[in-house]
Amino acid sequence: MATVPARSFAQSFAPTGAAARYATYGAMVLFGSFLIAAAGKVTVPFWPVPATLQTLAIFVIAAAFGRKLALATLAAYLVEGAAGLPVFTNGGGLAYFAGPTTGYLAGFVIAAGLTGWAADRGLDRNAFKLFAVNLAGTAIILLLGAAWIALAFGTEKALAWGVGPFIATDVIKAALAAAVVPAGWQIANLFRR
Repeated sequence: MATVPARSFAQSFAPTGAAARYATYGAMVLFGSFLIAAAGKVTVPFWPVPATLQTLAIFVIAAAFGRKLALATLAAYLVEGAAGLPVFTNGGGLAYFAGPTTGYLAGFVIAAGLTGWAADRGLDRNAFKLFAVNLAGTAIILLLGAAWIALAFGTEKALAWGVGPFIATDVIKAALAAAVVPAGWQIANLFRR
């Protein structure tokens, strides 16, 4: 017997009418892409890739929105950046995709899909399970980021520049993100009683 997937936080509280629901989803996607862009402007200047709060924002968005909305949000963010809007940490435009952060951008999409998938299955209600999923997403982001750094600067720089500076902060961001949505569920359940 197949089980029906759980609904994400956003899906659970979206309006029931189709037009209102899709308008709400559209607004959420735009807000989410803005939040990712804003988080990218909070930086610790490492070279060639700065540390930002983007992974925190992406994991929270993915856990709250579910897979489809999380992927739509990341797609909107990347399209906005490709169109030249300054949503990326250091600007925007198509040329940005040839820079040192391209691997991380690809990792963002995959990690958002993974965390959103977990949220669609109810793992967003448990901070420990969500943390494990976020850690897997973090590993994907770092691996793709390091792989791109290796292509751009050589394999000897991949770990030193692409992974090392980010491990501790990314684990902390994954943990913080894993606490936010389960707390939101607990607060929402208090108001349902």
